[in-house]
Amino acid sequence: MTQEPDNNDNLSKTNLKRLSVQISLNGLSFLVVDENDTPLLFDENKLTHSTTPEEILVALQSFFTENKSWDLPYSEVSLVYATNLYSLVPSVLFDETKASEYLKFNSKILANDYVTFDTIEQEEIKVVYVPFVNINNWFFEKYGSFNYYHATTIFLNTILNRTTSSLPQMYLHFNHNSFDCVVLNNGELQLCNSYPFNTPEDFIYYTLFAMEQLQLDPERVPVYLCGAIEEGDPRYTMAYTYIRHLEFMGTAKSFAGINPEAVDHQHFILKNL
Repeated sequence: MTQEPDNNDNLSKTNLKRLSVQISLNGLSFLVVDENDTPLLFDENKLTHSTTPEEILVALQSFFTENKSWDLPYSEVSLVYATNLYSLVPSVLFDETKASEYLKFNSKILANDYVTFDTIEQEEIKVVYVPFVNINNWFFEKYGSFNYYHATTIFLNTILNRTTSSLPQMYLHFNHNSFDCVVLNNGELQLCNSYPFNTPEDFIYYTLFAMEQLQLDPERVPVYLCGAIEEGDPRYTMAYTYIRHLEFMGTAKSFAGINPEAVDHQHFILKNL
């Protein structure tokens, strides 16, 4: 449900607001913040099945048509693509002319797919991925220039900038039917991967397998959770059974002002975009 402001007239008086949109094949999320980074509007459209970029574009167009309170002047517009069509490449080995080559071995891409990349400066890594050209074109026609990134870029930059411990740490970000797993050791990236799951057993299998491969002790290594997971849900219960130190990882940007029931660790990517 869209969170309506108390006074839409006041909301539309300034053009210093920023619009952020998270796009996946399982849903859409929207956030507007003011010049002080205070959330003003939030909405999400969850889908029960995996869709196509064409269907996602229709859902986007319908959202802005049906929600006139979002038809505002924005000083900045940003998109984030939360998909599994990505790969990490060390900058020293990266060749922009061969970007699609880095994806074809672990992702199904088409010959006419547009491939681009983000840069993780701190680790000198490129995040190579496929944005949806039809959606980029639509946003360009509607808003002019805008920024776009892959969700992995936002996730990695956020945890790299906030991590100070030299000890191994694992970070798990949950989506509707997949999760992202990042492991840092001594402040450096050891693992970054995304895993699909249908059951809590799928999730814990991939998590414990990653720990085993990296020789991480589930009794000692802290695991930080964020995204679409809550204490008491089956995935959390399964993790708590095998992992000693679990903690939710929140953000400084709170939705409490527009949704009193909001939980800080949820919508982690969108809040840090």
